[in-house]
Amino acid sequence: MIRSLCVFCGSSPGFDPVHGEAARALGGALGQAGIDLVYGGGRVGLMGIVADAAMAAGSRAIGVIPKALADLEVAHEGLTELHIVGSMHARKAMMADLSDGFIALSGGIGTFEELFEIWTWGQLGDHAKPVALLNIAGFYDKLTAFLDDVVTAGFLRDAHRAMLMVDRDPAALVAKIRDYRAPVVEKWIGREQR
Repeated sequence: MIRSLCVFCGSSPGFDPVHGEAARALGGALGQAGIDLVYGGGRVGLMGIVADAAMAAGSRAIGVIPKALADLEVAHEGLTELHIVGSMHARKAMMADLSDGFIALSGGIGTFEELFEIWTWGQLGDHAKPVALLNIAGFYDKLTAFLDDVVTAGFLRDAHRAMLMVDRDPAALVAKIRDYRAPVVEKWIGREQR
């Protein structure tokens, strides 16, 4: 049962307005699906856009932000809940605990780091929650092609690659997430050859 989804995304809006439109559409899709938003707690960039859109569509928006960032006045004060924590590590752990799945919108290295860490936790069996990319305007095309190359090179199993769902449509991605079933497969490739 998916009651809440964590969204990783940029604290900047990006240069192309299509990214902001996608954040707005994702927030609306969460509201239409009756799913609450968990995210990094900022009021700026795509973070603020997705939170405002989710609340406008009827979702609760739960933010988790480190005190250092909150002190820089980037915390969104209009959220349903705002948790101020001591570190980025505490932020990621709380967001993971509060969420039934994860979506990465467009973003920078913080978004990528959050995405890869939570995907790795799933690969290791620490959780069985869905992880997905909302691939707007081909933003993640090169990344997904590279990940396919990693499979071909023997460093990632097909089943683990398939764990990372990708779609260009927010509502379709939410539907895929609702249908997700985690694979049961050993992480290591070639271990049986020892």
